[in-house]
Order: sequence, then structure tokens, then C-alpha cells
Amino acid sequence: MAKILSLIVIIFMIFACSISKKQNSNSVPSYSPGNIALHDTVSMLDSIFFEAYNNCRLYVFDSLISEDIEFYHDQGGFSNSKSGLIESLKNNICGKVSRIILTGSIEVYQIPNFGAVQFGYHRFINSQEPPNSTSRYSKFVHTWKRESTGWKLFRVISLH
Repeated sequence: MAKILSLIVIIFMIFACSISKKQNSNSVPSYSPGNIALHDTVSMLDSIFFEAYNNCRLYVFDSLISEDIEFYHDQGGFSNSKSGLIESLKNNICGKVSRIILTGSIEVYQIPNFGAVQFGYHRFINSQEPPNSTSRYSKFVHTWKRESTGWKLFRVISLH
């Protein structure tokens, strides 16, 4: 009788675990970096890139953008001109707009023999807008390519 009861308890536990797994299979898993060194590298690149963006350091901005840049923006459309992107930053962003990253939102995934893809949330503050206006955080995707001259921002998808 004890063996049958133990068997029933084991079967019940297996059944309960399978139900629990099915219930959790639709939830978003929490992020944990698969490669901490890569995560730290891309986070540092992001910080350098947007420090240059926020402070109009065009030479730094230029040094981190791939010649083959592709920029997809849900409001501004598509651009694949590095010089056009830098000119737009110079004319429209410098001294007017700054970017703020949502702390803890960066996720980085390795792309073997290429580089990495970065996901996160950020928002932009426009000094030309009224002080009470607030922007909301929006999602972005950056693809970083490891080139012979170092890491370069290769693809950008910015969504509001």
C-alpha cells in the first residue's frame, strides 16, 4: 500500500510540474546575459555612442558608425547614408536633444562570426519643447558589427 501511495504521489508531482511549466510557457523569460563580457562591451559602446550623441561629439559618433549603416525609424523612415546621418545629427540634434537609457533594459545577444544585437528602451528629451512635456520610453534594436577597425553600429531600428 505504501508503494502504491508513493507511486501516486510521484505521478501527481510529475503532473503538477507539467501543468506549472505549461502555465509559465507563455510568460516572458527574464533576461540573463549569455556572455557577460560581450554584454559589458556593447553596454560600454552604447554609453560612448550616446555620450557623443548627447554632447555633439561628431568625430566619436562618426568613428562608431559603419560605412554600411542602415537606420530604420518608425517616424522618420529609412536612411542608409552615414554622412546624411551625421549631418542630420549636426543640424537637428546637437544642443537640442539628449538620449536617456532605461537603466537595466539592455539585452545583448551574440551573433557568431559577426557581432551582437542589442535590445533596450530609451527616451529622448528635446530642449526645444515645453519643460512639462515628457517623452516615453521606446524600444530600440542595434546591431553591432565587429569590423577590422573595431566595433561599429551597423543596423538601427528605433520604434516609438
